[in-house]
Amino acid sequence: MKKDDLQVIAGIALFYLLMEAVGITCPIRFLTGISCAGCGMSRAWRALLRLDLAQAAAYHPLFWLPVPVAVVLLLRDRIPRRIFQGVLAVVCGLFVIVYLFRLFSPEDQIVVFRPDEGLIARLIAGLLGMGG
Repeated sequence: MKKDDLQVIAGIALFYLLMEAVGITCPIRFLTGISCAGCGMSRAWRALLRLDLAQAAAYHPLFWLPVPVAVVLLLRDRIPRRIFQGVLAVVCGLFVIVYLFRLFSPEDQIVVFRPDEGLIARLIAGLLGMGG
């Protein structure tokens, strides 16, 4: 593992901890009102820490995937390039499939499409309201 890798991981972790500390659990959803493909992941890991696997899977069915992906990313210099790229493509594909399924599933209350609730839409509405 390289020093740069650790710095990137630490930076990402710090960014998300700071966001959560101010009440923004997902910067994409906060800005756009539309859930991201990882929506529910933090809650899934909190459920896992309570040893509640069923709740973790309900929050995000791929909650377990970041750990093996992190290992693959950290060992990328030791893995043949084609295999590395294939693993990343499969992981991305899984996230897209799960995201689309959840986005279009009326039962799913975690992944939402509410662009009018995002900061961008609220700012635009405020600006238009001020001008009109």
